Amino acid sequence: MNLDYSIVIAKFPILLEGCWVTLQISFFSLLLGMIFGIAGALCRISSNSILNSLAFLYVWIIRGTPVMVQLFILYFGLPQLGIKLSSMTAGILGLAINTGAYITEIIRAGIQAVDKGQMEAAVSLGMNYRQAMVRIIGPQAAKICIPPLVNQFIMTLKNSSIASLVTIVELLRTGEQLIYTTFRSFEVYTTIAVLYLIMNSFFMVVADKLEKRMARQ
Repeated sequence: MNLDYSIVIAKFPILLEGCWVTLQISFFSLLLGMIFGIAGALCRISSNSILNSLAFLYVWIIRGTPVMVQLFILYFGLPQLGIKLSSMTAGILGLAINTGAYITEIIRAGIQAVDKGQMEAAVSLGMNYRQAMVRIIGPQAAKICIPPLVNQFIMTLKNSSIASLVTIVELLRTGEQLIYTTFRSFEVYTTIAVLYLIMNSFFMVVADKLEKRMARQ
């Protein structure tokens, strides 16, 4: 076996640029995904049958189809209808829509896991529905949702590698371009794996501290 990481070390700044693009995609996808997820969860627990049905349809379609297909529809399919998105926009929007569907179910499950008596107690104290959700139900649901949300955040960061298929030059695509010129597949891919591990470990550490902090409250 002839391994030579010196080439990868020499090109490491290029991989860091790919990391930066990956982090941008992940951040904006998670931000939009949280917005979609919160809105979807509120619709899923709503007494309005239309909103409930639309949210269910959104979750059913997105969770039942591959994220790769969803990205291809946005980037390659929409231009046929006269809608052209940049690769970055398509990548972020596609990942956000996919992430939002999973976050919808995570938050819905978290809210419904809170004892119904909590809402009844809040109402008896004179709170309206919004106040009860923000002050009573929300904080309790957040404790339940944190572990699965962290897992979803990690999945979104890893799924960002799929964005390379719509020509976004993120970490994986940067590495592949490096392989074309160096022919050092093992060294490059293992370095990419370590970089993903480092980025995901950040989420794990933050989540662990957040869980411990909320447990003390």
